[in-house]
Amino acid sequence: MTAGQLTGQEDTHLVPHQQHLLHKSMQPAFVDLQQAAANAGFELRLASAFRPFDRQLLIWNSKFNGTRPLLDSHSQPLDASQLSDLEKIHAILRWSALPGASRHHWGTDVDIYAANCLPEGVKLRLEPWEYETGGHQAEFSAWLNEHMTQFGFYLPYAEDRGGVAVEPWHISYYPLSKHLLQQLTPEMLYHTLNACEIAGKSQILANLDNLYSKYIGNICEV
Repeated sequence: MTAGQLTGQEDTHLVPHQQHLLHKSMQPAFVDLQQAAANAGFELRLASAFRPFDRQLLIWNSKFNGTRPLLDSHSQPLDASQLSDLEKIHAILRWSALPGASRHHWGTDVDIYAANCLPEGVKLRLEPWEYETGGHQAEFSAWLNEHMTQFGFYLPYAEDRGGVAVEPWHISYYPLSKHLLQQLTPEMLYHTLNACEIAGKSQILANLDNLYSKYIGNICEV
């Protein structure tokens, strides 16, 4: 893939799927996963798929500047005014990727849920408790964990490795994403971020190697 595709600034590698965009080489496997889920009684839907660079940048700047909430590791609000710029960066990265470094840019990674398991009138929050025992997505999550590898998918954030928080809704198409992660180098990310208006830029660029190791390369294996 090109640098623009890897960093979410181009979408020529994508195809439409149910009002979202997916990597053209991943979409057939996702269709098969959806069908298998349907056969098991789950209406598998996309909560999020491809996310462009500009959208990720808006999310980042809104969190850094305090117009979107910052959350701790337990999904509880943080007081951004009490944090240094570097502390805010680490807090954002627990739940949101750096623009240019989101796996959603690739179209291989998606956030999913079972629509028929979501109680009427309840809004999906994409928080771990929803997928854990007692949560409305728990039965679907158990099925997913047992069957998704048959279709090439896995959970890159299945456990807390000290970087990104656990995300049981975020699945990745390993046959493609394993190669794309290798292609997204710290150098490419540096040039991408240096050329945009990202909040906290000086601290991000000064600490980019550490941020890359902790939040981008630090994922679970298949």
